[in-house]
Amino acid sequence: MPLLLLALALSGPALAQGSDQGPPAEAGWVRKRSAQLQALDKVTARITVLDAVVGQPVRFGSLTVTVRACNARPPDEVPDAAAYIEVRDDLLPAASPLAFRGWMLANAPAAHMLEHPVYDLRILDCR
Repeated sequence: MPLLLLALALSGPALAQGSDQGPPAEAGWVRKRSAQLQALDKVTARITVLDAVVGQPVRFGSLTVTVRACNARPPDEVPDAAAYIEVRDDLLPAASPLAFRGWMLANAPAAHMLEHPVYDLRILDCR
């Protein structure tokens, strides 16, 4: 049990919501310049694929999405992508906390999700 807790403590901060660190470099992640995101409007059932350059905000409905980092696995490994994303809902006051800030994983979309009544967002790929 203590060994499991140590392993979680060492790996957890890199992927925890609110962390500004990326996936561990020793895990073989490669930095990329843009992210491909899938956005869903739950009211209209409209799905949109967004291409977001790291550091440049993109809009979807009332959301402003900024990808701060996007990392992918090398081609010789199992495909995966991880993006550090900040999401602001522009319908809320400017002083409100962000709707989401943290790492999203392509192969584990439920691990760290945007919890919003109208929109869903997930990372598809880093390029």
